[in-house]
Amino acid sequence: MNRRQWFGILGIGLFALIVGIVSSQWVFKKSEAIPDPAVTLFLENDWQTPEGKPINTKHWQGKILVVNFWGSWCPPCVEEMPTLEKLQQEFFQQNVLFIGIGIDSPSNIRDFLLKTPVSYPIANGGVQGSAMYRALGDTQAALPYTVVIDANGKIKSTRLGKIQEDDLRRAIKEAI
Repeated sequence: MNRRQWFGILGIGLFALIVGIVSSQWVFKKSEAIPDPAVTLFLENDWQTPEGKPINTKHWQGKILVVNFWGSWCPPCVEEMPTLEKLQQEFFQQNVLFIGIGIDSPSNIRDFLLKTPVSYPIANGGVQGSAMYRALGDTQAALPYTVVIDANGKIKSTRLGKIQEDDLRRAIKEAI
């Protein structure tokens, strides 16, 4: 093989390597923008407030979401709510929205919120609430269950059980 053929093969190999790297980065970035199907279902669900009013989830799109499934009858759920409220206030200006999905009767949720108000939206989970947290990765169907979703609709972190403030703060920062 002469020198010219050798450089030709080397040039073709280098070109193929560059095309492979560029196209793989393009494919990766493109797939990054495709939302998780379970998140799409979550955002398209007909959520209602505990008062029975529809919630417009279009306001949730394009935000980093911290979705917390909870019940007023669940001690760890109740214990973590002040921490969730604190972190909502801390991250509110950074396009982060906390959403509570109450897996309870509307009247129990309303009564609970009178005693323990929060600034973030609370939806009545109803029957679809438990199906939704399963779709979002809660294979044990237990509460509390928290999901961090980035602004592109990708699930970035999940936590079954009572959240740890520093762990949730770190998960939110990674999603930002």
